[in-house]
Amino acid sequence: MPTPSPAAPPQARRMLTVALLVLTVVTLALWAFAWPAARTAPRDLPLGVAGPATAAAPVQEQLERREGAFDLHRYADEAEARAAIEARTVYGAVVVTGKDPKVAGNEPKLLTATAASPVVAQLLQQAVTAGAPDGARVTTVDVVPAPAADPRGAALGSSVLPMAIGGVAAGALVTLLGLRGIRAVGTLVLATTLVGLAAAALADSWLGILTGDWWAEAGVLALSSLAVAATVAGLAALLGPAGIGAGALLMVLLGNPFSGVTSAPELLPEPIGVIGQLLPPGAGGSLLRSTAFFDGAAATGPAVTLAVWAALGLAAVLAGGRRGRNEPEASAPSTARQPAPVG
Repeated sequence: MPTPSPAAPPQARRMLTVALLVLTVVTLALWAFAWPAARTAPRDLPLGVAGPATAAAPVQEQLERREGAFDLHRYADEAEARAAIEARTVYGAVVVTGKDPKVAGNEPKLLTATAASPVVAQLLQQAVTAGAPDGARVTTVDVVPAPAADPRGAALGSSVLPMAIGGVAAGALVTLLGLRGIRAVGTLVLATTLVGLAAAALADSWLGILTGDWWAEAGVLALSSLAVAATVAGLAALLGPAGIGAGALLMVLLGNPFSGVTSAPELLPEPIGVIGQLLPPGAGGSLLRSTAFFDGAAATGPAVTLAVWAALGLAAVLAGGRRGRNEPEASAPSTARQPAPVG
């Protein structure tokens, strides 16, 4: 009499596992992409106030009423405020010259930098205009404008996801093709270097959405891609194929929406903005803005972040390669020759 097949329960468990994994991934993706977008608001957004103390005090008090919205910096005059914007210390500044803003020549002036974030520039214009006294006209000056080919920053923001996906693909391919150790490291460096050159050719030479030094931009794009690719390959070297999935979740489902490239890190819910700048997509986006539009201002932090991710990932690749070479030797069966029978 045939016995019942035991295959049904394992298959049912696999089906349930797949369904739960899909549910988890979709839920995580919706949370990561939709929640920050639905909670966009200024949170300690760096903003300058420039001018004589007596004239600037009312403006500063008006801005401080929006508790937690702005991190205010005081400057003596417009020149200092412009320098702070160009150094990426603040996103913009309100300049006042006289005590009565209704008097001709005393109207407040708003300095912005659409290259730093068109969304923030628009938000500042609305906030300062709404807080100005009745009858006062606010003049807006764009100190560091966004490129004419991408005035709203949409193209730059859209570049983060493809770069993250490209890095994940590079790390996955190196793993699936069985490359280990030095060969894997060399392949990752070569592939991401080519990615950086191709991306700079597209974004700068063709589309015109980047306007800085071409080679510096290519280096930033290559380093950003290497940080993602090395992390994915390193996780795969240590964890096996599951590491590819973990790296993809970290870089694409979390790194991309947490990057703040389409708006600004200070507009995302806390601590999402901070976390995003510690991940390669966010650090890469900030470094690319600094390189392309601000002559490298405030580039040190993002550059160090990317370098650390790349170094740790490559170190994991090398460690996984050494472990892979040692394991077959440890597990190889004994092949000692048996003594031949006598006679």
